[in-house]
Amino acid sequence: MKTNTKSDDQLFEQYRKRRKSERKSVILWQFVIFVVFFACWELASRQEWIDPLIFSSPSQVGLLFTEKLLDGSLWFHLHVTLIETIIGFAVGTILGIILAAILWWSEKLSKILDPYLVVLNAMPKVALGPIIIVALGPGYVSIIAMGAIICVIITTLVVYAAFREVDENYVKVLKSFGASRRQCFSTAILPASFPAMISTLKVNVGLSWVGVIVGEFLVSAKGLGYLIVYGFQVFDFTLVLYSLLVIAILAAIMYQLVEKLEKWLIKNTER
Repeated sequence: MKTNTKSDDQLFEQYRKRRKSERKSVILWQFVIFVVFFACWELASRQEWIDPLIFSSPSQVGLLFTEKLLDGSLWFHLHVTLIETIIGFAVGTILGIILAAILWWSEKLSKILDPYLVVLNAMPKVALGPIIIVALGPGYVSIIAMGAIICVIITTLVVYAAFREVDENYVKVLKSFGASRRQCFSTAILPASFPAMISTLKVNVGLSWVGVIVGEFLVSAKGLGYLIVYGFQVFDFTLVLYSLLVIAILAAIMYQLVEKLEKWLIKNTER
């Protein structure tokens, strides 16, 4: 019996070592791709295999990044866009989950609204930008609304589908013990749908950035979206690429935070 336990421990240790080795390998390859991409970009620009005026180079973008960091303009534009994105992301996600809960609660309402949700999901939400700006005014509210609207429909559809896929037997068991519909939702439906909600959060990270940047394209005089438009207008593509790289870094950080939230939820749900 003791020998079997020891053997299991050894197998588990081998498994941990293998997972650790795989994780290191993935990180190494990610780093290699990162370095090779920027090295090729720099080389192609210096050798003029690509037009350095249009595609700039990592060294030029790095110099501009340092300049903006020192004069404080990086933080000014960054915090404007970041706050708009976080609020749009949160509002869109929460509204989507609430709408999904309402649809799950009322089967009749879900049947009535189902075709409209499908049509709204297929519609390019950024095309609503001019209407939103006229309705809400050219300010933060319009930009945040753009970020939220682009998230809310997809969140509603994905989370509602997750609610419906929860095993009906859970609900039947709870009902047999006299649980109300609200108790069934909070005890079985909602916890079982956490993985789908986290997946939606990951998708919404990208969508909220798209909505906010498009909003800033249209009305803002500050923020990273404004810098992209301004760079295009004055033909400064180093500024455009600098803004895009800052957005990519911030989006990656938000994605990592969502992943940490996912691990925390899984850990606490399993207890």
